[in-house]
Formats: sequence, structure tokens, C-alpha cells
Amino acid sequence: MSTPLLAVQGLRTYFSMSEGVVKAVDGVDFNVDENETFCVVGETGCGKSVTALSIMRLIFHPGKIVEGKVIYKGTDLLKLPENEMRNIRGKEIAMIFQNPMRSLNPVFTIGDQISEAPIAHFHSPRKEAWKSAIELISKVRMPDPEIRAKSYPHVLSGGMRQRVMIAMMISCEPSLLIADEPTTSVDVTIQAQIMDLLLDIKKKRKMSMMLITHNFGLVAEMGDRAAVMYCGKVAEIGSVKEIFREPLHPYTRGLLKCLPVGFERKKELEVIPGTLVSPVNPPQGCRFSPRCNLVMGKCKLEEPILTRQGRDHLVACHLYGGK
Repeated sequence: MSTPLLAVQGLRTYFSMSEGVVKAVDGVDFNVDENETFCVVGETGCGKSVTALSIMRLIFHPGKIVEGKVIYKGTDLLKLPENEMRNIRGKEIAMIFQNPMRSLNPVFTIGDQISEAPIAHFHSPRKEAWKSAIELISKVRMPDPEIRAKSYPHVLSGGMRQRVMIAMMISCEPSLLIADEPTTSVDVTIQAQIMDLLLDIKKKRKMSMMLITHNFGLVAEMGDRAAVMYCGKVAEIGSVKEIFREPLHPYTRGLLKCLPVGFERKKELEVIPGTLVSPVNPPQGCRFSPRCNLVMGKCKLEEPILTRQGRDHLVACHLYGGK
């Protein structure tokens, strides 16, 4: 078996709040292989984005990575000095954030912001970096790249700002691109264009991509493998085909039953009863047990661990012989 590009092992990231310690990520394990699209999917508040920020080491007070390993190309990123981690960000691992307007500096032109990473990481001459920025603007399918390079973020549409973010993130040709809900802030008519662009860039540059989303439609269309998260933990990991064909965890099954099929519905959509449990005071045992229609006594006492149920299919559920 080949060595994964990225291996997340036992990752725990907690936030010390007035109401208690929020266990946003509480023992997460998964791998991202070379040239694959690995999806992390789950409802809002399950810990998807905090997992991505932890990989990038962008967790700040009151948050703290308290335990675990993030091994990238054989190196544990959590043990690197900050100056070495800065060399990883952008150059080796890049991240597209949910809201591009918050990530772009309003007082610098688009061309200057795209040029910044190559200048910082490769000491490219400013003229050369500017020329490269114009080429990247063209590659992300924005019209009039010379004009756009001189524009400021506030004059661009949401879709264009997201394309600028993509251009910035691929400027140093990273090996891994983390895309955190990359279509959240754009119009529905632009979403497919953005995802097609990302997939095209990934294939041409032979990058790995980690896609953070709550949209199972995107997972089905773009993903090779997926991890389903619930309340700071991974409930199931498998190939996208396996997860859609034979979901194992009751939570995964519930999510898939919530999806509409086709344009006409002859019956009401099914729902998962209850609400997401508190990450401050999660229940003993399986965190999904208060909402599970297959709950057993053991589920309320012992926390299940990920167990292999096939070549690449893992599930954390006592129905399948978990701990």
C-alpha cells in the first residue's frame, strides 16, 4: 500500500469558552492520497472546517490543538516551528476559504495579491510575478485578465472573487488544495462553474484536493473517497461509490435519505430526529445514539472506534463490531 500524501491521526482541537470546553474536533483519523479528491462531509457544526484549519495550523485563541499528528510527506506539521510551517502554507498546502471577501485585502489590487505568494516563496521578481498573475487570472477563466489584475476586490462579483482565491491558491502549484465550502458564497448558477474549474485545475496540475462540504451532490460528482463527520468525530470513511451504494453508519444513511431524488417527490423527505448534540457536553458512548433508531444499550456506554468493513470502508458503529 502506498504512503498517503497526508495522514491525520488522533487529531483533537478544543476551544475554551465561558460555557465550557468545546471539543470541536475530538479524535479524527483519515488519509488523503496523491491525486485524489477526498471529501469531508457533514452538517454544520460537525467540525469539518476546524479540521481543515487544524491541518493548516490556523487555530488561534481560545482554540488549541491539544493532541494528534498531521503527517504531510512524512513530516508531522504539528511539530514544525512556525517559520517552517509558513513555508508549507501556500507552497505545499493551500486553502480556499468559505468567504473570499474576508480573505482578500480590500486595499491591494487582485494582481498584487496573486503575486504575493510566488514572491514570498520563490523570490520571483515583481514583474515576473505580475505577468504570472495575469496568466493565472486567464486560467481561472476571468475575462480581460490585464484589467482584472488592476482591479480591487470590491468591484468584483462573488464568483469572480472566488476565482481570484483559486488563482492565489494555485500560484505556487501546491501538492494539496483544501477547499472549504468553495461555492457557499456564490450564486447557484455559478457553483457548477467553480467546481468544474477546480476539478479541471486538479487534473491538469495533478494535485490532491480535500473538499469540505455539506453537499452530498458535490461529493457524488467530484469525490473519490469521503469521510462523514458527526460532532467532532469521523463516523464513516469509504469510496464515494461504496458510501452511496451501501452506507453503513445510521447517520450516513439518514443523511442520504434526506436528499431529494429527481424533480418530483411522491412522499415527504425523511429527517433525522433531534438536533446535533452539544460538543461541550457530548453524551457518553456513541455521540449519535440520542438520534439513532438502531441504538443499543452498548451504544450509550461505550464509544465506537473506526473498524474496517471492506478493503477501504471503515465505520465507527457497534452494529459492526466496534469497540
